[in-house]
Amino acid sequence: MSDLQCAVRLLVARHGEADYETDLLADDGGSLSPLGRSQSAALAESLAGERIAHVVTSSLSRAVQTGEIVAAALGVGVTVREGLREFSVGSFAGQATDPDPFRATFDAWLDGRLDERIPGGETGSEVVARVEAVLEEVRDRFRGESVLVVSHGGAICTAVPNLARNVDRRHPVGRSLPNTGVVELDGDADGWVVRRWVGEPVD
Repeated sequence: MSDLQCAVRLLVARHGEADYETDLLADDGGSLSPLGRSQSAALAESLAGERIAHVVTSSLSRAVQTGEIVAAALGVGVTVREGLREFSVGSFAGQATDPDPFRATFDAWLDGRLDERIPGGETGSEVVARVEAVLEEVRDRFRGESVLVVSHGGAICTAVPNLARNVDRRHPVGRSLPNTGVVELDGDADGWVVRRWVGEPVD
């Protein structure tokens, strides 16, 4: 098998539960709550037999903290990538979180209408493109190995179903992802395949 066909196995996880400095929307902020730290430790324990070679995480603190807890337990290094951040809150920065101002746009993304844009923020296509760039970087660097990628619910649910060749909008995956929930992906020169979504096999 050529190096280009040697698949990488990615375990793409949402960060642990977080506490936030304010109830108002912002692109930054959020640190792991005590529960989030326990969730991250449990994630590390669940991955103990997976031969994880490295952890790659979003630059947001709640994701970095999740990745660092897992990496310390597994004895591997951590790399931070901006492209794994959650989608931008755009013009909604400083506003209340209830009612959810992103629901209509996010539902459009999940339905495949990726040109829809959060006012002052990103389109779904832009979210998919930046996540894809990081996943491709990881694939090329860690061929034949397993890597934990820590990101965010919105970014993962938008990007992964649009990147995987065995999933489309009619498939029941991609609609939700709990804290420290894991999506298992295989990636090679032919693209990405989802193997499991939070423990459920994907055909």
